[in-house]
Parts: sequence; C-alpha cells; structure tokens
Amino acid sequence: MRIKNFLLGVAALAALAVSPAYAAWEPTRPVTFLIPAGTGGGADQMARFIDGVVKKHNLMKQNLIVVNKAGGAGAEGFLDIKGSPKDPHKIIITLSNLFTTPLATGTPFNWKDLTPVAMLALDQFVLWVNAESPHKTAQDYLSAVKGGADRQFKMGGTGSKQEDQIITVALERLTGGKKFTYVPFAGGGAVAVQLVGKHVDSTVNNPIEAVAQWKAGALRPLCLFDAKRSTYTDKVTSTMAWSDIPTCKESGVNVEYQMLRGIFAAGGITKDQADFYVNLMTKVMQTPDWRTFMEQGAFNPTVLTGNEYRKWVEAAEKTHFDLMKEADFLHK
Repeated sequence: MRIKNFLLGVAALAALAVSPAYAAWEPTRPVTFLIPAGTGGGADQMARFIDGVVKKHNLMKQNLIVVNKAGGAGAEGFLDIKGSPKDPHKIIITLSNLFTTPLATGTPFNWKDLTPVAMLALDQFVLWVNAESPHKTAQDYLSAVKGGADRQFKMGGTGSKQEDQIITVALERLTGGKKFTYVPFAGGGAVAVQLVGKHVDSTVNNPIEAVAQWKAGALRPLCLFDAKRSTYTDKVTSTMAWSDIPTCKESGVNVEYQMLRGIFAAGGITKDQADFYVNLMTKVMQTPDWRTFMEQGAFNPTVLTGNEYRKWVEAAEKTHFDLMKEADFLHK
C-alpha cells in the first residue's frame, strides 16, 4: 500500500513537470542545498544522494552545493535560509528539528518563514541494541530497564530535546518511573558507532543510519516505531528483511513516531520558482536510484506537495509541541 501511495504521489507530482510554470524559471547560478544536521546522519545521506542523482541524470543545468550547517541543533541552517528571503537559489532538507529546535531553544525561526516544496518520505525509527546484548525483544529490554537502577541504561541519540530524546521520554512512560541516561551525539552515524562500541545500551536510530552495522552483524533491531511493519521484504542480512522487524506496538511497546524528510525553499519565492523545485524533486523520485534508496533505508515513501504538504506540516508542528510540552522540553 505504501509503495502504491508513493507511485501515485510521484505520478501526481509529475503532472507539474509539463506545466508552463516550470519553463518560466530555472536557476541562473549554483543552488545552495542546506543540511541543518551533521554529517553521516539520515538528512545528510539523503541530501547527498539527491545531489548525486541530480548530477548523474543531468536534471538541472546549475550545480547543487551541499552544505552542512548543524550548529545549535540545526538553528544555523534554518537561520541561514530564513535570512535569505526571496532567494530562489537556496533550499534546505528538513527533519524533525524543523519543529524541535525553535520549540526547545527559542530560536527565532518557524517553518512558515520558508516555502514548502515537497515531502519526499517519512523516515522510520528503530530500537537498536548491540548484537551481543542479551535482550532479544523490545519488551525484554524495557523490562530490564524497569528492573534496573534508575538511569542505569544508556540511550544514545542525536542531539538533545530532539526526536531521539522525545522517543526516549515516550519509552520511559513504560519503565515504571525508571529513566534512561540519555547520551547525545552530533549525528546518527556517530550514534551507531557508539552502540557498536557498547558505549551505550540502545539507540533509536533511523534505518539508514544503522543498516551498515546491522548488515555487518554488529547491531540487532528490536522493533519499528510505526503502526505497521515495513513493506520491504528483500533480505538485508542473511536471515532478516526490514519487514521481519516487528512494530513496537506488536512487541507490547505502545510508542509510534516517524520523521519528515522534506524540502523547503526560501520564503517569498514565486510560484514559478517553487514549481521548478517540485519538478526537480519529482524527477529525482522517478529514477530507479531513488526507489532503491527508499528500500535500502526502509523509508515510508509518502509524497506530498502543495496544500496537502502544508497541512501535514501544520499538524506535525502541533504534535511536536504537545510531545515536548509533556516532556518539559519547551523553551522557557
């Protein structure tokens, strides 16, 4: 069903590729492609993959210049593009820090300062442990946390008061008052390495951030934070596909969370300019390379643009506000 929705979404976006609006504008100089996150994480990998596809298939005349601006939990990147209103030569890939960073830090930024282009996918989260961990299921692991000393178990994550810690707080609802020691790192790649090295007991990394270590036999997935299992059935390891990972709810852990992978442009650009980027991302998503990337990273391939994308972002902002208020993560 998700693959069907993905294909239908891409087909709907493709209609824009033949619109007169697209032909009315195209970049006249290189386009800065901002990543409000560190290297090695999911946003970084997706942005650089998009850049590679654009270059491989000659999808635009000008180059994309990919730049990481991770400072202040991504505030550096968001303030950069906010400070370039009406500049059609600057776009940004977004993740949950689109909401969490201004809510947690008071950074003077809101997604409404930007121009929504397209949702490319929803990224999953997986509860991971080291492959040598004695815990074989999510319920086993949380039972151990519940039975251990307070803050005995270490949860590695990307940044503070962001999505990984929000999920951690949600898990703590199920541990009888016992807390994790949450250990923040600069990016998802570093988080996976720390779990392999047994410096933390678990992580809630995105699939793409830990798949290499899973393939190598160093990590074990316990559950997927989604309402349904992944639809990807090809084996990733010798014994398991993404679809073999149970949902957390299946495992008796009633926590669900997914993250936006989307594109925004600078605020105040024209419709013609926004349509160019919708068209560009549509062409990227129509390539076999993209479909392979979606499967390798076990993404939920949901595609939205226009008013539907804006409505989704509005709802997600409220969800994050409510979650962060409950966790006492809001800026004071």
